[in-house]
Amino acid sequence: MAERLLFLTGHLARARLERILADLGKTTFTYEIVDIGVKVAALMTEEIIARRLKQPISADRVILPGRYRGDLDSLSQRFGIPFVRGPDEVADLPVFLGRVGKPIDLSRHDMRIFAEIVDASALSLDALMQRAMHLAAAGADVIDLGCLPETPFPHLADAVRALKDQGLKVSVDSANLDELETGAAAGADYLLSLTEHTIGLAIKYGVTPILIPSNPGDLDSLGRAIVAAQAANIAFIADPVLDPIHFGFSVSLGRFLEARSRWPDIPMMMGTGNLTELTDADSSGVTALLAGICSELAIGNVLVVNVSPHTIRTVEEHDSARRTMFAAREDHALPRGYDAGLLQAHDRKPYPNSVEDIAALAAEVRDANFRVMTAPDGVHIFNGQSHRIAQDAFELFPGLGVESDGAHAFYLGAELTKAEIAWKLGKRYTQDEPLSWGAAVPGKQEDRLRLAEAGHTLKAKKDRAP
Repeated sequence: MAERLLFLTGHLARARLERILADLGKTTFTYEIVDIGVKVAALMTEEIIARRLKQPISADRVILPGRYRGDLDSLSQRFGIPFVRGPDEVADLPVFLGRVGKPIDLSRHDMRIFAEIVDASALSLDALMQRAMHLAAAGADVIDLGCLPETPFPHLADAVRALKDQGLKVSVDSANLDELETGAAAGADYLLSLTEHTIGLAIKYGVTPILIPSNPGDLDSLGRAIVAAQAANIAFIADPVLDPIHFGFSVSLGRFLEARSRWPDIPMMMGTGNLTELTDADSSGVTALLAGICSELAIGNVLVVNVSPHTIRTVEEHDSARRTMFAAREDHALPRGYDAGLLQAHDRKPYPNSVEDIAALAAEVRDANFRVMTAPDGVHIFNGQSHRIAQDAFELFPGLGVESDGAHAFYLGAELTKAEIAWKLGKRYTQDEPLSWGAAVPGKQEDRLRLAEAGHTLKAKKDRAP
């Protein structure tokens, strides 16, 4: 007879739990899910369970969230059936149940990335094309040609045509109407940024404008531009404009909320550079937060820039964020446990082995080969003769006895340094494997090959609707 399982959960995790269990397909058990009536599953208590879980329970086991900290024995005695903790993360549930769950689908998203080349006018056509192909391979859907104030851009039309010949979508970003018209006449797909006073240019050429308020923060003027675009029956994207911190950031967030309330169904854009570029913080976290806002408000376009060196991987970060947010939203779930692309400095589970696990393993080792592992107390290195622990790799080296073996000393030095970095940051360390930095580092070999082939494959891309 199939085992009967009862899963207790909270409001936030229920939809994803249902999806994961459904994706298991045919199983050797039957199951029921009970929302115990708390928002966060880990916050349920023994008292809450005792009060809200109705008897009799027709199950052989009750599975609680891994972060439940109540007395399992007390619950088991109270209800007369075993209560057990599941994994900390709902994504690990298939493995806990002895099954391989359906892989997380990160192939889908609904956010278009405009990647701006801010100094496009200062680059030669060849250099500009090379930059554009790198951005496209990183995840950009539209190459935005930034025009610098009072800087001639004589090859603007040639740049637009060359990018279009490679199958790329192109936008022109300028405060100069002549440059915008040059780009539109050459075949640009989008113009940034037009107002109620300049929208006629987009209407003339049938180009999709990104509309902004004619006066900073004035949603009424943005509304008039929207009405003009609708009257002309042209596609458009509205951008209420996100301001930097201490220069109107909080108020500008309110504008996005109000804009979505005023116009529930229009396409919108958020320029993220005023936060990622102008804040000394790792851009991955800032990107995740802004992508989450875009996901909640159905903002389907982001304008991304990379001027500051600390945002060098910002396109890749936005690409990772849009896929994670889409998957989580589809699951009605928190954006946790989907992908580690934005977990760059830390890992959610840095120590797969406890201090006790490592001690037990070290006690069984009999050979002279060194094993390196990390745990909450520091870096462990052990073989059949010794087991040493430190929080500084330099403290470990004198006792290893490899001074006369250059290759071995080099290897251990590299591994111990890597382990120390991982321990200090709270990252997972695995001997002989590189540390994982998510989207913060260049991709794997297949990604580099994809970059090399981008010039051939992008030309064959299907055009996307504006």
